[in-house]
Amino acid sequence: MTQTSVAAPTQNAFASGQLPRGTTWMVLGASLVLSFIAFWLLQQGGATEDFNIVGAVFIGAVLYIIAIYVISLLVESGRKAKDRLVTALVAGAFIVALLPLISLVFTVVTNGLARFDLTFFTNSMRNVVGEGGGAIHAIVGTLLMTGTATVISVPIGLLTSIYLVEYGRGPLARAITFFVDVMTGIPSIVAGLFAYSIFAIIFGPGTRLGIAGAVALSVLMIPVVVRSSEDMLRLVPNELREAAFALGVPKWLTVLKVVLPTAIAGIVTGIMLAIARVIGETAPLLVAAGFTNNLNYNMFEGRMQSLPVMVYNQYVSQGTDAQAYLDRAWAGALTLILIVMILNLGGRLIAKIFAPKTGR
Repeated sequence: MTQTSVAAPTQNAFASGQLPRGTTWMVLGASLVLSFIAFWLLQQGGATEDFNIVGAVFIGAVLYIIAIYVISLLVESGRKAKDRLVTALVAGAFIVALLPLISLVFTVVTNGLARFDLTFFTNSMRNVVGEGGGAIHAIVGTLLMTGTATVISVPIGLLTSIYLVEYGRGPLARAITFFVDVMTGIPSIVAGLFAYSIFAIIFGPGTRLGIAGAVALSVLMIPVVVRSSEDMLRLVPNELREAAFALGVPKWLTVLKVVLPTAIAGIVTGIMLAIARVIGETAPLLVAAGFTNNLNYNMFEGRMQSLPVMVYNQYVSQGTDAQAYLDRAWAGALTLILIVMILNLGGRLIAKIFAPKTGR
């Protein structure tokens, strides 16, 4: 007697009340394609001059949220549909949050590559009218003033945060915390006027120096360094401090050998954020360091140019050949973004090297 084999019934994902795997990505892709086609048709019809990538991605994200909810509601349960809706909303919010950054980087790169050449990084703007010239004087000034401001701000800010976390108690600590909070909200132009007034009192009215610009930037950097370092130091477990005290280690050595190495990654990240906060400042440097087209390595003599001030000047003081000035402005902005990116990558590398090793 022979047995007849019965074929196993094929399961239908839709009949089981569950969307097939990969449906989410297919719906997202279809929504983006439909959105891009719609914007392309609008451009061809003359409704818009240029193809708006940001708008197409945004509309595609909205279509995806609606489509995935409706499809899930038709196939799956209402509870599962709500879960997919919330997930889609979170993903859509993430995409929308990235759109300004992507648009900014895309715009700066596409416009800045026109003058992103060797001449731009080797020449200054001395005696240049119209095309040509470069930004070496502004790059050197930005690096010198920002580096000097970092040298001034990091020790002051780090020692202040150590005092507030490890030693500060009573009215003095509360007063320091209050003034740090006040300094965090100070407008940048006020910092520039403060630095200018100090050097004007010492060297006379009209004095503009690179060191004055560094002092103005340090006024803006110090509260950021204090706040970020303070938060990182407070995250260090008290058990580590108590273990060091139980071994007879003095408090200053505990801070130096236990607390700081444990929090070094977060501290370096905070310092990088502080540098990124001030490296693009224009108003305080325009007031304190002034404007010049000459290359100046001496921070204590003469005016000093910076990339933000150069970008501002190239944009507002366009000559007969406006496109040449705009190209230099975009190239300066691209250079500034690349400097910030390199500093952040370097900070992460330093934090990774010096961070305490975990595991065996």
